[in-house]
Parts: sequence; C-alpha cells; structure tokens
Amino acid sequence: MNIIIKTKNLELTDSLRVYINQRIDGLKKFITILNDDSLPIGKGKTLSEVFIEVEKETLHHKKGQIFRTEATIHLPGKHLVAEAKGDDLGKTITQVRDELKREIKKYKLKKIELPRRQAKKLKDIY
Repeated sequence: MNIIIKTKNLELTDSLRVYINQRIDGLKKFITILNDDSLPIGKGKTLSEVFIEVEKETLHHKKGQIFRTEATIHLPGKHLVAEAKGDDLGKTITQVRDELKREIKKYKLKKIELPRRQAKKLKDIY
C-alpha cells in the first residue's frame, strides 16, 4: 500500500512521516481481502494508494482546533474520505485511521459479505 502524504503550513519531518505510516499501515489488513481476483469487485484492480493531507489551518493561532487531517482511499465503485480536526496532530491522525477503518468495514460488508449471504440462501433453497 502506497501512502502519499501532503502537508500545508507544516513541515513533514521524518518522525511525522513514520508516525503516519505506522497508523495508516494498519489499514492494510482490511484492504488486502478486497484485492482478491475471485471477488466480483476485485477483477485485477489494486488498491495501493492512500492520500493523506495534514495541515495547520492557521499560522497565528496557538490553541484550539488548528490541525486538520484528511485521508482518501479509492476503492472500486467508491471513494472513502475521512477528516478530523483538533489541537493535537497525533490524535487527528488516529481519528482519521479509525474513521477509515469503520468505512472500509462497512464497504466490505456491502460489497462482499451480503452477496455471499444471498448466494448461500439461494443455495439452501435449491
């Protein structure tokens, strides 16, 4: 999974890059099942890019919600976007990861699990 990081009004340090990679890399286990060619949504498409935008919204404010983190994952048929604002950059990154995790699970349920359940019901009927 390729993680593309963009910053605005903020310097991308090595420690920030490592922190983002550690947090977002945990989503890989939820996305790998979606790359399976046997699934109807897979069909050879790879889900390899996550776009992360980290910004400091204002240069003169010192407290309040001054950090904003946004992440986008492009899946077949859907774009998942998560955004968080807060006074701590680490917390906003973690909130974005958690929101993306929820959205990926919901997408997976809709695209993979429900058709499997319906196929099983049809199989049981006949």
